[in-house]
Amino acid sequence: MASRHRYGEDASQFGDLHEGGDRGVAVLIHGGFWRDRYDLTLMDPLAADLAARGWTAWNVEYRRLGGGGGVPATLDDAAAAIDHLAELDLDLSRVVAIGHSAGGHLAAWAATREDPRVPVTGVVSQAGVLDLRRAWELGLSNDVTREFLGGDLERCAEASPIERLPLSAPALLVHGSRDDTVPLEISERFAELSGSRLVVADEDHFGHLDPSNRMWKAVIEWL
Repeated sequence: MASRHRYGEDASQFGDLHEGGDRGVAVLIHGGFWRDRYDLTLMDPLAADLAARGWTAWNVEYRRLGGGGGVPATLDDAAAAIDHLAELDLDLSRVVAIGHSAGGHLAAWAATREDPRVPVTGVVSQAGVLDLRRAWELGLSNDVTREFLGGDLERCAEASPIERLPLSAPALLVHGSRDDTVPLEISERFAELSGSRLVVADEDHFGHLDPSNRMWKAVIEWL
């Protein structure tokens, strides 16, 4: 059973800790294009699966659009949630950030932070929005990237992982070839520029959230 911990005073600044063993800590960051109608329960099945495999899973919530989120608040929360692990009496020698869609963006962004209190040692992006400039150009999800950046494309230098390379940790990118929510081209370009490993499967955008899906199995093998 998970225990809930707060890393800030806002209602969205908390995480659920699923303790499973000593293989490492997996920080799970959910997607939903940074909108507050989506929450961390999206990652509950993956958290349970990781705990059963001997991982401690830290499934985090954060401020989202409609609830005080956007740049920089959402980035601040991702950083604070990861750094809060230092308060939880855990072995932090292995900390892997795993994120789906917008959460993949935040997981990769976490590996570009300067002097973090808790550095990540690995990143998994599940169909991550890794290039905010390209997402803006494509108008993904009714121009949500424009809203996330507060209408300022120059904030990509602060917020877009592809513009903040290199990463501080090795990364696995997993993407479905039938993904019509976040185009495969975004992961392909990021892999080319970062040297990250890319796994492509004949799947859609949401298969990543199913522990029995082959895309999640690719993640487990990489871990």
